[in-house]
Amino acid sequence: MHTARVSKRFLETIIMHLYRTHNCGEISATDENSQVKISGWVHRKRDHGSLVFVDLRDHFGLTQCVIDTSDSAFSIVESLRNESVVTITGIVKKRSDDTINKNLATGEIEVAIANIIVQSAADTLPLQVNSDEDAGEETRLRYRYLDLRRSRPHQNIVLRGQIIQSIRNRMIELGFTEFQTPILTASSPEGARDFLVPARLHPGKFYALPQAPQQFKQLVMMSGFDKYFQIAPCFRDEDSRADRSPGEFYQLDLEMSFVEQADVFAAVEPVIKGVFEEFSERKIDPDFVHISYADSMLKYGNDKPDLRIPIEIGDVTDVFAGSDFSIFAKNIEKGAVVRAIPGPKCGSRAIADRMNSWAQSEGAPGLGYIIFGEDEARGPVAKALGQEKSNEIKTRLNLENGDAVFFACAAMDDAASLAGRARIRIGTEQKLIDETLFKFCWIVDFPMFEKDEQTGKIEFSHNPFSMPQGGMDALETQDPLDIKAWQYDLVCNGIELSSGAIRNHLPDVMYRAFDIAGYGPEVVDEKFPAMIGAFKFGAPPHGGIAPGIDRMVMLIAEEPNIREIILFPMNGKAEDLMMSAPSLVDDKQLNELHIRKAIIQPKTPQ
Repeated sequence: MHTARVSKRFLETIIMHLYRTHNCGEISATDENSQVKISGWVHRKRDHGSLVFVDLRDHFGLTQCVIDTSDSAFSIVESLRNESVVTITGIVKKRSDDTINKNLATGEIEVAIANIIVQSAADTLPLQVNSDEDAGEETRLRYRYLDLRRSRPHQNIVLRGQIIQSIRNRMIELGFTEFQTPILTASSPEGARDFLVPARLHPGKFYALPQAPQQFKQLVMMSGFDKYFQIAPCFRDEDSRADRSPGEFYQLDLEMSFVEQADVFAAVEPVIKGVFEEFSERKIDPDFVHISYADSMLKYGNDKPDLRIPIEIGDVTDVFAGSDFSIFAKNIEKGAVVRAIPGPKCGSRAIADRMNSWAQSEGAPGLGYIIFGEDEARGPVAKALGQEKSNEIKTRLNLENGDAVFFACAAMDDAASLAGRARIRIGTEQKLIDETLFKFCWIVDFPMFEKDEQTGKIEFSHNPFSMPQGGMDALETQDPLDIKAWQYDLVCNGIELSSGAIRNHLPDVMYRAFDIAGYGPEVVDEKFPAMIGAFKFGAPPHGGIAPGIDRMVMLIAEEPNIREIILFPMNGKAEDLMMSAPSLVDDKQLNELHIRKAIIQPKTPQ
């Protein structure tokens, strides 16, 4: 530790904390001529001949400090590397008018350095903290503690904390009580892969980390509580995406007794809307529109529509059925459908060719198209279909001269998927998306079951604990694929924020629903003993939802990747480069857990 010599009298006149009297974001012109002590990281040094300026940074902000090259403390300043931690004692001086930095909270002042103590010297940096230069994801994640010193990542994490606190306050104001549910629990078939934890005291058995507190929060309602919430950690062994962190994430988990779907919406909407209004400068559409799952798949090609794109997909299967456009007509006879994607201002051959090439890059044969000119519909599809039918499509989709329409012909799900992606691409390329707006919607009336096309097996499409619309009567009398569930998703700008449902609370309904999905009563009793048991002792009607914290923060922070708003994220391969996780463990640990190493066969060279 190096300390510059200063007068004894000066030090004695300063009755101070060991490290600071002020933080680096709060000194102002009102402190002129005051003696202060500040601590932080050396953000930047600037040599101006006889004067050297040191920008000192801490969590709160940045303060400019200055020292004369003739001062006894200069040698210490001269030797400092960026990101060294120092304590500076000095006098607050007001800057001249022409040197005031209006973009800095402390921009009216500087601190004349009288004494400097090096608390911790920094080595050569693997990335630049005082720059927005992208050091690459691997470097950033490996040295995340350095990356987080940078302004934007630092602010993102602070924002995350503020949002969580705001959510917590809002939930409490609404009469919800915060509980903490277990982390070590039983494995259950809830959709994603479980993370398993070996139970040392029970050889051969495993705990599972919760994919969500689903069963526990329902059991809270069955325990007689009325409104529960939790900022809940969830663990799912699934692949990474831009809007999904591998391994773990956090959600606002909530459940309510004696409620209908509308009650859940009424509780959640003001919380979500309030948080977005509090922390974002974007406009917020106050109307949380309701869209059925079927309509969403038809009009937008997916169940998480970006409503900022003013394009609705249309079904034109009937127009092409039996037409002279034989490629589509023959596929329709085999069960295919045709989805039409409007292309506002896309009426050029160059755009049409570009969209066709894009579709081929997505694995599709291509995209048919019609271009609407001043006098006629143009293109191979229009030529085969004829002007009358082409104009019928134009009228049906409310298209104008100068527009185009693109076609996806395939099995229903495949056609919807391609059309949905094409809609997003057109909206993006044609700059139809209002980037200043948050637009929310509820997707409702999800199918209770779906069929696995490969196996033909009936499976739960969403949440196995949801109440079917129509209750037991629906399960007994309707085709399973026609049954709707009281399930709903909240979507914002094309990103699914949350899923929820009105839950089943009746044992007979639970047994019958699982039976349709191929699970006998013995499976229900074995896999869900607490849930089915609680149902038999008087369970209230209840429902809930779980908005994703990470995704909300990502949207509000206007970050394209969810890793930017997570304190210590994993990379796309579910690796923590900073902590070197996952890691190997020694044989002693494995033996204690009654686990033997599997023999991993080397890959055969291709």
